[in-house]
Amino acid sequence: MESKNPIFSRRGAAGRQAWAGPTPSVQQLNQMYATPSYAPPGARTMTIDDVVVRSAMTLGTLVVSAALAWYFNVGWGLAAPAMIVGLILGLIVSFKQSTNPALILGYSVCYGVAIGVLSHMYENVYHGIVLQAVLGTMVAFGGTLAVYALKIFRPTPKFAKFVIAAAFGAVGLMLINWIAGIFVTGGLGLRTDSPIGWIFSVGMILLGCFFLLLDFSEIEQGARAGVPERYSWLMAFGLTLSLVWLYLEILRFISYFTSND
Repeated sequence: MESKNPIFSRRGAAGRQAWAGPTPSVQQLNQMYATPSYAPPGARTMTIDDVVVRSAMTLGTLVVSAALAWYFNVGWGLAAPAMIVGLILGLIVSFKQSTNPALILGYSVCYGVAIGVLSHMYENVYHGIVLQAVLGTMVAFGGTLAVYALKIFRPTPKFAKFVIAAAFGAVGLMLINWIAGIFVTGGLGLRTDSPIGWIFSVGMILLGCFFLLLDFSEIEQGARAGVPERYSWLMAFGLTLSLVWLYLEILRFISYFTSND
């Protein structure tokens, strides 16, 4: 009498139930093996064009808000709170490396209001200075971009550390100068129409150009590395921050040599 192994019997039954269709051919099995497995579509990577578009949005927002603040002459009653809010938003974006468009555009609006009021004040004293400062900022931006694009100079990690350290040092000096100004007129003289003030302003303008070099390098490296598209907002914020720095320093520097008649 033939005996049957119950385990093999159950496996055979299960196999017959699991595969009800015809046995696939060797060609079909090869096609099934060669077919790539399903993968969900990944996020789009950032391009330089993305950064250009986002930069146009952030700078456009800043310019429009500055123009409105200038036109309506809102004064420091609105500009001072706007500058404080803009500073807070800028610190949040910088330290958290946030790519939130609302925070970045909010910074542009707030600082645009402050820049509009400040520019209006300078223009009332030194006629034509704002146009000169805008042109000077454009020349500085174009020159720095040409230096980077032509590979005359490319930032290195050591250079980046130097620029960041110099920025902290400059902010620290300005804070000390402001505190000293409470007790002595002009403080340390860093923001006065004097040789010390001229040298310090030139240093601040150069520092702004150095930050632009770092911005260009970060944009290029980010595009090559294939970072997500949302980081174009952060790159645009960096460019806007550097251009605001440059404009304000050039505005102050030109005022030293412009007649207020």
